[in-house]
Amino acid sequence: MHLAWEPEDEAFRSELIAFLDEHAPSETRAQRDFAGEDAGEDLIPKWARDWQATLFDHGWMIPGYPPELGGRNCTPVQTLVYLEEMTSRGIPRSLHFPGYAIVAPSLLEFGNEDQKLLAPAAIRGDTIWCIGMSEPNAGSDLAALSTRADVHDDHFVVNGQKVWTSYATHSQMCCCYVRTNPDVAKHKGISLLIVPMDTPGIEVRPLRHISGSDGFAEVFFTDVVVPRENLVGGLDDGWRLTQGSLAHERAGLWVEGVARLEQSIDGLVELAKRRGVAADPIVRRRIAEGYQRAASLSALGYKGFTSFAQGTSAPEHSYMKMATSELGKALYELGMEIQGPYGPVTDVDRGEEHGRWVNSFFVSFANTIAGGSSEIQRNIIAQRVLKLPRG
Repeated sequence: MHLAWEPEDEAFRSELIAFLDEHAPSETRAQRDFAGEDAGEDLIPKWARDWQATLFDHGWMIPGYPPELGGRNCTPVQTLVYLEEMTSRGIPRSLHFPGYAIVAPSLLEFGNEDQKLLAPAAIRGDTIWCIGMSEPNAGSDLAALSTRADVHDDHFVVNGQKVWTSYATHSQMCCCYVRTNPDVAKHKGISLLIVPMDTPGIEVRPLRHISGSDGFAEVFFTDVVVPRENLVGGLDDGWRLTQGSLAHERAGLWVEGVARLEQSIDGLVELAKRRGVAADPIVRRRIAEGYQRAASLSALGYKGFTSFAQGTSAPEHSYMKMATSELGKALYELGMEIQGPYGPVTDVDRGEEHGRWVNSFFVSFANTIAGGSSEIQRNIIAQRVLKLPRG
């Protein structure tokens, strides 16, 4: 059996490749297994802002969208071709994903006409957004959030705290999930508000990585007044919106996740050759097992994408998120083991690949938490996919 794309899809790929060859800046060429910034580096550097705007202006930011939203009305299959080509080359669309991946789709699906007008700037990167979901006692269990918004005739008054808020130190706007009704089941009393980050009463405290970057932050709300027209969707209907938001985020992330796994497996093969253990049967078996699992995840991702493109749910993507992050952790650990005593060494003169495997291994623990912890994903899979009863 020979699987191939249709001629029009290959023509689409050729057009994309020609665009990337002409326009992609040199900074986009650095493929890496883990995400992180060096101390002192701008979280969203100018080249990344310019690149995102270039993609939007040429219709390559979200190809399935119409031109006024940074796309070219391409088909779902062509969107998949686009994602494959971008990830195989390690070229990012953006270094701040909330705006184009979560906020814009949510506003276009659930927002009123005025709110939909905010989407183009979010996609182009002209407006930096953060997402106010996680709290000290409500991480992966989002329904446990306690940040409250007291409801008045023409406004809300917000009090509470968010944490691990990506890009909050750089954002102009926040999609903030708040509790507007404490007297109903916890899933039913949540609303979504658009909150400008310069509103009086908002305090942002950076949570710096060990590298010195401030990708995360705590956000405190003290008597923050938000106009009633900033409510997205219906009052107390925020839980339904969260499901749509996360579905948009995960619909294409599996492609990036699988591509990162495949790059890591290729790296393990080269590492085993350099270390002289390529013929070791245990090393060969473990690398082959990783390859087999990655290939299976790729096939599962295509299946889920087909469902999502046809407008139905894609429960596969909950499993994909968990499985790719867990397999990544195993692959990076294998890389450290192959290096032997030098596995944890990052010193350029003594280590190997500038600490690629040890840095990736440490970051991989965070990947099993971000976007929904593996433990929560297992619960979702058990209850919503396998239909198992609650314990």
